[in-house]
Amino acid sequence: MSASASAIGAASVSRSVTSVHPRRVAVLSVHTSPLEQPGTGDAGGLNVYVVETSKRLADLGVEVEVFTRATRSDLPAVVELVPGVTVRHLTAGPFEGLSKDDLPAQLCALTSGVLRAEAAHEPGWYDVVHSHYWLSGQVGWLAAERWGAPLVHTAHTLAKVKNLALADGDAPEPLRRVVGEQQVVAAADRLIANTADEARELVDLYGAEADRVVTVAPGVDLEHFRPGEATNTSNPARERLGIPADAVLLLFVGRIQPLKAPDVLLHAAAEMLRRDRSLRSRLVVAVVGGPSGTGLLEPTALQDLAHELGIADLVRFETPQGGRDRLRDWYLAADLVAVPSHNESFGLVALEAQACGTPVVATDVGGLRTTVRDGVSGLLVPGHGAGQWAAALTRALDERARLSRGAVEHAAGFSWGTTASGLLTTYRDALAERARLPLAVGQ
Repeated sequence: MSASASAIGAASVSRSVTSVHPRRVAVLSVHTSPLEQPGTGDAGGLNVYVVETSKRLADLGVEVEVFTRATRSDLPAVVELVPGVTVRHLTAGPFEGLSKDDLPAQLCALTSGVLRAEAAHEPGWYDVVHSHYWLSGQVGWLAAERWGAPLVHTAHTLAKVKNLALADGDAPEPLRRVVGEQQVVAAADRLIANTADEARELVDLYGAEADRVVTVAPGVDLEHFRPGEATNTSNPARERLGIPADAVLLLFVGRIQPLKAPDVLLHAAAEMLRRDRSLRSRLVVAVVGGPSGTGLLEPTALQDLAHELGIADLVRFETPQGGRDRLRDWYLAADLVAVPSHNESFGLVALEAQACGTPVVATDVGGLRTTVRDGVSGLLVPGHGAGQWAAALTRALDERARLSRGAVEHAAGFSWGTTASGLLTTYRDALAERARLPLAVGQ
């Protein structure tokens, strides 16, 4: 028997006779780091998910090591995020200038870096591999096989789903991603879906075995994202951001790319002004985010559109800097948050806004049907037409007080602690299943 086969066998035997509670989890987020600022580049809800669940898993007694690609030469090899959570930077390709579309060529280097980290320890160091996004799934597939550990995978977005709902002018996801996702779905011991809709998509579009798909909703930091101290006469968040007290503030938060469709909000704002000219003196549209994905091809497209629509003087563009406190201020300052995406697996921005008491108007697609409770915490719009969105935004403004109360109540049903508990249960189930499996011939 080879040394590698012996190591895998030793790890498997060890797990079969010990507790199924995982001691240590290797979390793979190779294309984007949990240390990056969400809202630009490839950083977004996935980054928030990895940070928040890792912290809560550490609170539950699970040590988490997050593997990601180094994007600067001066990054330390290992960074402690919080006690119990470390981030390991892997060298793969040039430090800068690579997008996630370039990373398939670096999968070998990324996999090598992950395997080297485990090789410095005794067999069985990592009990579970949890990969995020299909690129990490490809790395996790090999690592899990090598270590004899279960692979748990969260897709976050799915190529086949995105290609069914492309924005005008947006490029379809390439075949290599579709094939790569299919391989990871087949290899994973458990697939984490954000919603029941995503679980059905994994089964119907990718042929996933239904008993291996587990629905675990993401959460929100309810201690941080909470209603503010605004009164009928003052709003401190608006004062800090320089927003007039009597403004009608419509807010978009997220990466600026066709998929997220911030252009829909601008078109709707222009239509609202056409219908009600008196609104012009009070309307403010804030866009908090930076170009990403295919949006990088035309980084000023949204500013150009604002000029074409004649509302450039009403639109405020903000980069997503200043941390979570400033983001909370934007939610608290806004009358409404718009999430006009063509597709969302969940929509963390919508949940954060509602936790702050700000109603959300969102497209009636994907995970937004779970994140936003239509008619209670916000409104869902069945399309992207300017007229549809103008009408929905106007209605939400009229019903804001009622929707604000519903938003807080709805968001209270989601927490990162609950998400982490669901992940821990999934890890335990996957480990228990592995422990019941017979060892392969030759081990």
